[in-house]
Amino acid sequence: MDNLRRPFAPLRRLDWVALLCTYILLGIGVAFIYSAGYERENTQWIRQIGFVLLGTPLYFGAALFDYRRLRDWAYPLYLMSLLLLAGLFFFGMSIHGARRWYNLGFLMFQPAEVAKLAAICLLAMWFGDTLRNLRRPANVMVPLALILIPFALIAAQPDVGTGFILLCIFGAIVFSAGVSWKLLGLIALLGVLSLPVAWTMLRPYHRDRIMVYLEPDRDPLGRGWNRRQSEIAIGSGGLHGKGFKQGTQNVLGFLPVTVAPTDFIYSVIAEEKGFIGSALMLTLYSVLFVALARTSLRSQDVFGRLMTIGILTMLFTHVTINVAMTIGLMPIIGLPLPLVSYGGSFVLSMMLALGLAQSVYIRRS
Repeated sequence: MDNLRRPFAPLRRLDWVALLCTYILLGIGVAFIYSAGYERENTQWIRQIGFVLLGTPLYFGAALFDYRRLRDWAYPLYLMSLLLLAGLFFFGMSIHGARRWYNLGFLMFQPAEVAKLAAICLLAMWFGDTLRNLRRPANVMVPLALILIPFALIAAQPDVGTGFILLCIFGAIVFSAGVSWKLLGLIALLGVLSLPVAWTMLRPYHRDRIMVYLEPDRDPLGRGWNRRQSEIAIGSGGLHGKGFKQGTQNVLGFLPVTVAPTDFIYSVIAEEKGFIGSALMLTLYSVLFVALARTSLRSQDVFGRLMTIGILTMLFTHVTINVAMTIGLMPIIGLPLPLVSYGGSFVLSMMLALGLAQSVYIRRS
């Protein structure tokens, strides 16, 4: 019996606060995905439960896995992610003009989610090498170039939002690794100088979304529709909300059914549970952020610390941008809310990432 229990013994050292927050958020997601479409023939919430059940062994399996072994797999994972991204242009499924998914039947697999985790492992391995001289510009520009390759492939799908997440992960890991301020300033300067080029590469609807953000009254029945209906939903929720399954913006179709359970699930929650409910959900995220920061600080090696910072940055950026775009503080760029929005690949990748963070915590100093 002891031999059977021994492989699972490390689970006793789990970060139970992070575990509890993760599964409460997953539960909130299932509940409000159901609420967003309960008056229609809606099976998304059932599928979401299936994704959570499928992600649970991934979560605990990643926690039991020794994350330090990923150092040797960083390059193979990176190359695999590039192949998967490139393959989309030949074998990917096109939805509304975007090629972001492989149709696996039971799951619409999105390789960009794998690319984010691969990028985190690659950057943590590169900057976690204590023998690497980070004062040399080449030792910072080489990983930047490596990240720009998947960024370009993802942006070409087009999926500018997920590509932006990669750049945020790079910036956070570079800063945390102790790169000199001169090099950080050089990277920032390159980013600013590239903005005019980036603007010319944007699709017309991307530019329209930015213009709607800058001019809120622009095209209210077209590009500005989702944003305006989202703001109405959140504002009409008031302090306590209209009640579970009582939201009108999504039920009556003002907030389109195609986006209510995904990118605009926060609007559904804020309308039905008001400021108090949405604030409590954001508090859960905040506690999870603090737990990940604590894991990073207590990591026994630089690789684990930087990998956890990458995971924290990925989660934090998704939450910040999603909430900001639904309340009108940022342009709509189509990023889902972690653990809460509907989506198979996204849920599985987030649970895998948080499981790896648990692996770091289990093997903490």
